[in-house]
Amino acid sequence: MGTPTNWYTKFKFVIEIDGIARAAFTKCSELAIEIANVELREGGRLHPHNSPGTVKFPEITMERGVTDDFDLYNWIRDTYDAASGTGMNTPDLYRTFDIVQLDRDGSELERYTVFNAYCRRYAAGDWDNDADENRVESVIIQPEYWERVPA
Repeated sequence: MGTPTNWYTKFKFVIEIDGIARAAFTKCSELAIEIANVELREGGRLHPHNSPGTVKFPEITMERGVTDDFDLYNWIRDTYDAASGTGMNTPDLYRTFDIVQLDRDGSELERYTVFNAYCRRYAAGDWDNDADENRVESVIIQPEYWERVPA
């Protein structure tokens, strides 16, 4: 008999961002690592030699219901100020945060730490008088890298 596998459900997680007090998100995109393939053809060889190339950590999109909390908006303003050269120190716009997967009872299952990320895009959500749902704001975060933290 084998050991049964416990599959993690997708519905329960928290995001802990330094400098942002209330980061209760309803949705977070996948974490991914992309490694480019370097192809080298040596003389007379019928197939190329492949080796790993540049490593890339794609952007992360997070969504939550719009509240009176200005923390996410202020983060994109910090990025805007730094990019436009208005005098802000650029290290202030980078944040490190954890994405924590929780079990149904609230205990921690796994943790990912995202390093040196900045807010690349902020969307305040769309308005629709005929809609029954809440407005949702979203941010796109560009990380430098991330790591899975052992339990």
